[in-house]
Amino acid sequence: MALTCAAQLTGRLCPAKQNVAPRLVAPKRVVSTRATAEKTLSGMVIAQSFDQAKAELAVVEKTNAATQSLARVDFHPACEAAINEQINVEYTVSYIYHALYSYFSRDNIALPGLAAYFKAGSEEEREHAELLMDYQNRRGGRVVLGALTVPDLDLASSDKGDALYAMELALSLEKLNFQKLRGLHAVADEHGDASMADFVEGDLLAEQVEAVKAVSEYVSMLRRVGKGLGTYVFDKELLEKVNAAAGAAA
Repeated sequence: MALTCAAQLTGRLCPAKQNVAPRLVAPKRVVSTRATAEKTLSGMVIAQSFDQAKAELAVVEKTNAATQSLARVDFHPACEAAINEQINVEYTVSYIYHALYSYFSRDNIALPGLAAYFKAGSEEEREHAELLMDYQNRRGGRVVLGALTVPDLDLASSDKGDALYAMELALSLEKLNFQKLRGLHAVADEHGDASMADFVEGDLLAEQVEAVKAVSEYVSMLRRVGKGLGTYVFDKELLEKVNAAAGAAA
């Protein structure tokens, strides 16, 4: 008769036959084919980038800092020329607005609201020109200023009144400026200059749209009130608005 341990009689396993947990054998380390490919590709990209950097270094070494910009990169000459043209447009508008400021400040005209408005407008257009000049320098371009021309402004001879005539002239200039900025943006797009396109959109075009709308409203108001007392009241309210804007900006 086979021997049976007491543990088996009670339903428990005999120590000799207890289950023993199998030993865990670590699998062999397998190098991923994908990881290897990515590492190889990364190395190739780094090598290519370094080769491109060496090529750019050769360009920098040949650059004559006395006559050329070291900061210039992917800046097409057409973009540089278009920015210079827009700088001249901004200065021309500023020059005309300054002439209008002088006219409305005369003692026999005495419309201080319009004088203050056109003075502020002249300063704003000059700021736009300086903004373009700063961007031109950042991109490694060279600012070239052109001659300024001002048309003969015979405001007093206009049958519609000097105030309305001046504001309609301002509206035509603001619209022209908007069209010129659109053209500047088109040049940036044509040459794939995303930085320049973003600059024109964000810093100039959006503000120009608001300027056209504001001057259009002033033209409508002056057409409605007519010459004489209506212009006087308009000028008084315009002066308050210009002073309030100046105070808020200070």
